[in-house]
Amino acid sequence: MTTATREPQRAGLLAARLNAILAAKGIDPDAAPAQPVAEPVTALELADRRIPPRYREATATDPAVRAWAENVAGMGSVGPGDTRGISYGPSLLIAGPTGSGKTHQAYGAVRSLLGAGVRLRWQAVTSADLHAQFRPRPNHDPEREIQELGRCPLLILDDLGAAKQSEWTEELTYRLINRRYTEMLPTLITTNLPTEELRSAVGDRVASRLAEMTTRVILTGPDRRRTPPLAA
Repeated sequence: MTTATREPQRAGLLAARLNAILAAKGIDPDAAPAQPVAEPVTALELADRRIPPRYREATATDPAVRAWAENVAGMGSVGPGDTRGISYGPSLLIAGPTGSGKTHQAYGAVRSLLGAGVRLRWQAVTSADLHAQFRPRPNHDPEREIQELGRCPLLILDDLGAAKQSEWTEELTYRLINRRYTEMLPTLITTNLPTEELRSAVGDRVASRLAEMTTRVILTGPDRRRTPPLAA
């Protein structure tokens, strides 16, 4: 009986002492604890969750790629909160040998736009994956998907011409490029192929539209994947 009586008394004394300490510091012990203020998530942080891990820190270091991003950002229409959104703009073709940093520059350009506060809905697909995802299969509507890629405000089309070509793949590439050409939607295209080889790979109709709709950037240098990083 004695032990049972002392425990509540001791708890009451500790609570009273704690309340006195809080009151001395101007803190109401009965007030609900303040909830932490959630930090706003930026568009760049949201995009980085979709960007492949290898390119989440990518920056556009090539002057022509940076100029393209600035041009597209400047052409954006003003929306809520004075933010800019992409409605139309020029496209960019980044060419160069394997490992020269083409995909790195493309994702860097997207991150530059988002970092500049541009409201941006974008998608990315490699040429090989494009062909694979549109092959006929049960319960799949490729027509809806190609329309979505065709009207997306910004598209990265990586490794154009790298996949095995056929009349079907040429027609698919033509439909996608022609839609973006007609709507003047900015497209970031990378390729390993020189101009004449690219023309042979994608066909004259696609090559003609690319020549008009894109600014061509040529990257040079050794294969960065095979070159060991410099020692710190």
